[in-house]
Amino acid sequence: MPTLASYLTEPSKRQRVLDDCVRMVDEEVSSKGGLTGMAVKAAYGVVKRIKPGFVRGALDSMLDDFANNLDPIFQEHLAKGGSLVDHFVSKKGDVAEALLTITDGRAQRAKGGAAKGAYEKLRPTGKKHVEEAVPRLARMIEQQVR
Repeated sequence: MPTLASYLTEPSKRQRVLDDCVRMVDEEVSSKGGLTGMAVKAAYGVVKRIKPGFVRGALDSMLDDFANNLDPIFQEHLAKGGSLVDHFVSKKGDVAEALLTITDGRAQRAKGGAAKGAYEKLRPTGKKHVEEAVPRLARMIEQQVR
């Protein structure tokens, strides 16, 4: 069976996948409301202003790890069939942990700066935010595997 990485990280597709990932993150951040949403938007805006291109570069550097960590959940979907979105949503806690394992490791190794500070401020609610983003993530992946 094809791996998720074979769909997302293949050189001829990678730039399109990254475009979609950046758009997905932008949309997810824009959709946040309330006080927490204001904090997320502010932190995201700071990172984008201080270091333009940071989000795309970060996603590019983590895309292979994301695809590999999500592959067991993707393989379950392939074995069961049905909707990828429904499957990922039913496993949203596992999806969030698979992604946060990577970002947590990167943040621990970071030397500091605005991005690390923003990550550390938002990390306590990170799993909730990632779980909320799972439907959008799954739809983006679904488009890539068609």
